Amino acid sequence: MECGNKTVRFTAMVLMGLLFVATIIFCVTLSVGTAMQPMVAAVRELAQTQKDMNKATTENAGNLTAILTRMTALETEIKLLKNRPSSAVPSEPQEDFDRVYDIPVGDSYVNGNPDAPVTIVEFSDFQCPYCAVFHPVLQEVIKAFPKDVKVVLKNYPLPFHQHARPAAKAALAAGLQGKYYPMVALLMENSKELSDAKYKELAVKAGLKVDQFLKDLKDQDAVFEKKIAADMEEAKKADVRGTPTYFLNGKKVRVRDLTGWKSAIEPLLKK
Repeated sequence: MECGNKTVRFTAMVLMGLLFVATIIFCVTLSVGTAMQPMVAAVRELAQTQKDMNKATTENAGNLTAILTRMTALETEIKLLKNRPSSAVPSEPQEDFDRVYDIPVGDSYVNGNPDAPVTIVEFSDFQCPYCAVFHPVLQEVIKAFPKDVKVVLKNYPLPFHQHARPAAKAALAAGLQGKYYPMVALLMENSKELSDAKYKELAVKAGLKVDQFLKDLKDQDAVFEKKIAADMEEAKKADVRGTPTYFLNGKKVRVRDLTGWKSAIEPLLKK
C-alpha cells in the first residue's frame, strides 16, 4: 500500500508540476500575444497601404498612358498646321496709317468750330468702355484748339452691345432739340447703365423736353436707323475694325491722350 501511495503521490506531484508549467506557458503566451497586438496591427496597416499604392500606381499608369497618347496626337496636329500653306490661313491686312480716307461730314453733328481746318472723326459705340474713357479727351482737344479743330461723331454700334444702337438713337433724338453732344457726354458717362429708363433720366439732365424726346424716339426710329446704317457704311469704306477709331483729316490715328493729339494737330496747322 505504501508503495502504491508513493506512486499515487508521485503521480500527483508530476501532474501538478505539468499543470504549473502549462499555466506558466499559457501566461507567457497570453502576455506575448498582448504585447504583439500593436505590431500585428502595424503590419496589417502596412500591407493595406502597399495594396492601395499598387492599385493607385496601376490607375495612374493608365492615366499617364492616356495623357501621353493625347500629347502625341496634339504634336501631330501642330506639325500638320505648321506644314499647311500660308495661304490657307486668312489674315487681316495691316492698318494703313498713311492713307487718306474720304469721310464726309454729311448731316452728322459737329462739335466745335464748323469751319475749323482740322477735322477729327470718331467712330464710336456708346456701350464700348474704351469710347467712354477716351471721348472726354476730345473735349479737351476742342478747348485747346477752339478755332482750329472740330469733332464729328459717327455711330458704329457693335453687334454684341445690345444697348449701343438704342443709345445712338437717344443721342439723335436729343440732337433734334439741339442737345446732341451734351447727350453724348451723358451717355458716355453712363455707358455701363444704359436702358430706356436711363435715357429718360439723362434727357432730364440734358435739359430736354422729355415728352418730345420720347415721342421723337418712337416716331423718328426709322430715320435714326437710316442714319446709323449710313454711318456704318462709311465705317466699312474707311476700314474701321473696332471702337473707338479716330481719323485726323482723313488719316487713321492711334493717339488717345491730349499730348498725343497736340503733337498730331500742331504740324497740320503750320502747313
